[in-house]
Amino acid sequence: MLSYRHSFHAGNFADVLKHIILIQSLESLGKKDKPFCCIDTHAGPGKYELDGDYALKNREFENGISKLWQRTDLPDCVAHYVSLIKRFNSTDNLNRYPGSPLITKQLLRDKDRLCLFELHSTEIKLLTAIANKDKRIKVVHADGLTGCLNLLPPFERRGLVLIDPSYEIKTDYQQVVESLVAMYKRFATGTFALWYPVIDRSRNQKLELAIKASGIKNVQLFELGLRKDSEEHGMTATGMIMINPPWTLMAEMKQVLPYLTEVLGHNGEGFYRIQTLVEE
Repeated sequence: MLSYRHSFHAGNFADVLKHIILIQSLESLGKKDKPFCCIDTHAGPGKYELDGDYALKNREFENGISKLWQRTDLPDCVAHYVSLIKRFNSTDNLNRYPGSPLITKQLLRDKDRLCLFELHSTEIKLLTAIANKDKRIKVVHADGLTGCLNLLPPFERRGLVLIDPSYEIKTDYQQVVESLVAMYKRFATGTFALWYPVIDRSRNQKLELAIKASGIKNVQLFELGLRKDSEEHGMTATGMIMINPPWTLMAEMKQVLPYLTEVLGHNGEGFYRIQTLVEE
C-alpha cells in the first residue's frame, strides 16, 4: 500500500535478519568472478534517520540493531553486518540505518548491477538521490512484483531477487507466491529472498503450503521470533524464505539464529526456525 512507510520500522529485528541474509547471499554471489544482477522489488527510500520522527515514534530499532551495536561477542555473520551498518554512522553513536539498496550498493563490484523498484511517489525521489548517478544502479518507479518480470532472466544469468512487500493487504500473501512462480519460471537458477512477518500465523502457514505446492525446488526457511505467537496486534516474528540459497547459508544461520534469539528475544520467549521446505 502507498501509505506504508518503512521508516517507522527501520533497524528493527526484522531488518537485522533480512539484512544479514542479504549480505551473506550477495557475498556468496561475489565469490565467483562472473557478474551478477540484484533486483529489489520494494526498495523504499534507501536510508533512514534513526533520530528522526518516523523512527522515534515506536523506536523499533531498540529491539534490533541497537542491541547488537556495542556487543563484542557477535558471531561472524552478525559482526560483519554490524560493521557494514557502522560505515553509515560517523561516530560510535547509532543515528542512521541503510536500507537494502545502500547495503547492496556497498557489496556491488564494478561489473555487477542493481535494479531498484519503488512505487511510493515520495520515496522514489529519495531512492533516486541514493543512486546518485551510479551507472550500476537503475531506479524504476513501478510495482516491483510485476515490473521485475521484464528483467528476468538477467543477461548475467546470475543474481538475487529480494522481495520485501509490506503485507498490509491480506492478498499480498497470495500475490507473492504467484509472483514467485512467474519469476522462477523465467529464472529457475536465480536466488530469491522472500521476507515475511508473523502477525497472523494462519497466513504464514498458507504461504508455506502454497510454496510447497508450487513446484519450486530448493527452498529453505529461516525465522526469528521475539515472543510467542499472539492474537494481539503486532509482529511477533519474522522470516526469510530462500529459493536456491547459498550452500553455506544453512550452517551460517545455525550459528546466527540461536544468538539472535538469546539477545533479541523478550523475557526468554524468543525462538527460531530453520527448515527445508522443499528439497533440491
